[in-house]
Amino acid sequence: MTRICVAGGTGQVGRELVRHGVAGGHRVAVLSRNPPAPGTAGHTDGAEYFRGDVTTGEGLAAALAGADVVVDCLEGFSGKALKNFADGGARLLAAAQDAGVRRAVMLSIVNCDRSSAGYYRSKAAKETVYEHSGLETLVLRATQFHSLLARIFAAGARVRLVPVVKGAKFQPIAHVEVAAALLDAALEAPSGVRHRVRTIGGPEVVDMGELARSWQRATGARGRLVEFPLPGAMGRYLRAGLNLVPEERHGTQTFEGWLAMHADSL
Repeated sequence: MTRICVAGGTGQVGRELVRHGVAGGHRVAVLSRNPPAPGTAGHTDGAEYFRGDVTTGEGLAAALAGADVVVDCLEGFSGKALKNFADGGARLLAAAQDAGVRRAVMLSIVNCDRSSAGYYRSKAAKETVYEHSGLETLVLRATQFHSLLARIFAAGARVRLVPVVKGAKFQPIAHVEVAAALLDAALEAPSGVRHRVRTIGGPEVVDMGELARSWQRATGARGRLVEFPLPGAMGRYLRAGLNLVPEERHGTQTFEGWLAMHADSL
């Protein structure tokens, strides 16, 4: 039995990781700024929840006590959280070392170090923190989630214009399969290698326009597909195909398969 501390265990991937860890008979501690109450959405029976904040260090020692491995599923999308994202990772790792944790696993994004977009730069900066920590670390880089594309299409459909980035292809992956890969990484025996980077992508590479049409068929949403050139850092990232890792196809759930499973909630 392994004790796993999941930082960000109430987010999309973190919740699945916690659920799978508990189901596998492991002891799971969840670190969150806003832990869910028992019986509410996002709470997994059998896990221990700790209120904490990596930006201040509050609650870290209690959540990490006795842990064999810490898995970092934290996100910092904008504002202060984005600015302090790497610093929060350093604070989490330092607390883990103080608690005697041996290993750390971090969720990241494919080729984040090759984009100048702020969110991607923050991921790359945190990867550097992990690389130079005193723990054995593994960074799991994943392609974009199915749910991200669905949110993009749904946002446009509200005004009957479904956005399609010109020339963009995606290799989306199910967040459940990413959570499973993180758990596998957390349960690996120590490798003796101080730092490793592992990359996983979805099972197929598909043009964004075809993904949008699949989403419309599944949801019945109306709207005209509008193809446009995306400027800036994200446009360059997508046009260069840096969001794709066709040599690292992982899992089995395609975008259409994911849509079929979630049709009632889309």
